[in-house]
Amino acid sequence: MLPNQVVDTTLVPAAQRFDFWHALVAQETAPAHISSPHLHDFRAYARAVDLDRITLTALRYPSLDTIRPATLVRRHEADVYLVALPVAGRSALVQDRQEVQLSEASEFTFLDASRPHVASHRATGPEPLDNLTVQIPHHELPLPPDRVRRLLAARLRADRGMGALLAQHVRRIARHPEQYAPTDAPVLARVTLDLVSATLAQHLGRSGDLPVEVRQNALRARVDAFIDRHLGDAALTPATVAAAHHLSLRSLHRLFADGDLTVAATIRSRRLDRCRRDLADPLLAELSVRAVAARWGFADQAHFSRAFRAAYGCSPRAWRDAARR
Repeated sequence: MLPNQVVDTTLVPAAQRFDFWHALVAQETAPAHISSPHLHDFRAYARAVDLDRITLTALRYPSLDTIRPATLVRRHEADVYLVALPVAGRSALVQDRQEVQLSEASEFTFLDASRPHVASHRATGPEPLDNLTVQIPHHELPLPPDRVRRLLAARLRADRGMGALLAQHVRRIARHPEQYAPTDAPVLARVTLDLVSATLAQHLGRSGDLPVEVRQNALRARVDAFIDRHLGDAALTPATVAAAHHLSLRSLHRLFADGDLTVAATIRSRRLDRCRRDLADPLLAELSVRAVAARWGFADQAHFSRAFRAAYGCSPRAWRDAARR
């Protein structure tokens, strides 16, 4: 599993929960003054995932207000940017005379912990607020600070473009850190930084200012997401992937040159993996092997069976039978 730390206030008596949270979470990166109508029973949870150069934190907590005034900034310097995605609840944030109101996972916002800011977070129902935050040291962001400053307390779309890829990426890591090994942390950090950089540059209209490597990695992330979304389409080929991204086939193949698999092999491998999972899923037991194959883009049953046996050492039916046993 990726290195991570968990704080759960329900493990201590109700009267101590807010102080427990305040000491271990609220004062960790950018200390602030916090108030909440739930001080008597502050039920909150945090998981901080260490991605080598950056930190990804998943937070759940009741309604609260925070103020980070200039006095605290001077006393506790924090040279990190915060990219925040509210998953449930509403948030209003103010920094550098800019104000933004966010709700329900459709938008990110961007803050600088080295500058004063004010935030108000409100639950919209019986469930607590839920948000994800990426903490990035200033020096890790390959964009000029004066341009980045224009995005403080701005709305950054999380449902389209690079922002959608970033949201999908951080959600998966935060929810399933057990799916990755500790040695994956540097790679995940690089991908996260590239997606954050590309998202910010896209909103600034300055994508061309990014280093070539960052642009290439962001493009590769877009291509990977496109392939995953269209695995069920039997017409998905390297040519259709290239056309969807306005690339030549040569450019697309260069994008995959550093990996172990070609574009076609990547598509085939991911299709086979989806089929392998579905064949082992008891909730899909009524689907025939042919239907499972067709579901993930294999139009030819014989070709699917040969490819499955080559990948996993047994036939699709034998795999399903073994999973049932």
